[in-house]
Amino acid sequence: MAESDGVDRIIEQWGRERPDLDTTAMAVFGRIYRLARVAGDEVEKAYARYGIGRAEFDVLATLRRSGPPYQLSPGALAGSMMLSSGGTTARLDRLERAGLVQRSPSPTDRRGVLVRLTDAGREIVDGAVAAGLAEQQRLLSHLPADRARQLSDLLREALGPHADR
Repeated sequence: MAESDGVDRIIEQWGRERPDLDTTAMAVFGRIYRLARVAGDEVEKAYARYGIGRAEFDVLATLRRSGPPYQLSPGALAGSMMLSSGGTTARLDRLERAGLVQRSPSPTDRRGVLVRLTDAGREIVDGAVAAGLAEQQRLLSHLPADRARQLSDLLREALGPHADR
């Protein structure tokens, strides 16, 4: 069993002050939140080495994961990232200025536009995804592989009907 942590101290304090409360969920979500914050900070540093932040990474990674020719409509991008069209447009403007994506008219819809990952964008996202994964793996390196898989399975189960949000 792991050593006591800050979440344990919070749970102990609530147990003393409000013994009528079941703090099991607080312990779970407190640790998830802390782990996500630590991982987010470390991954953000890894992306910064490639000149991008999380917001830019999300766009580039969505295009990269779409497979050749690495292009999507702005609406498909926004839907995949759960963003408003305005938020997506701002990200695309920055990435286009940096030469990482290119907008072009849709060949099938006169009003439509397609966003394509440029070669430079593909190079950046390929490096950034590897660096980000290396940081995540480093953060879990103290766990045996079977425990990391078990943790992943438990979190999937906990997400249940909320998994696609």
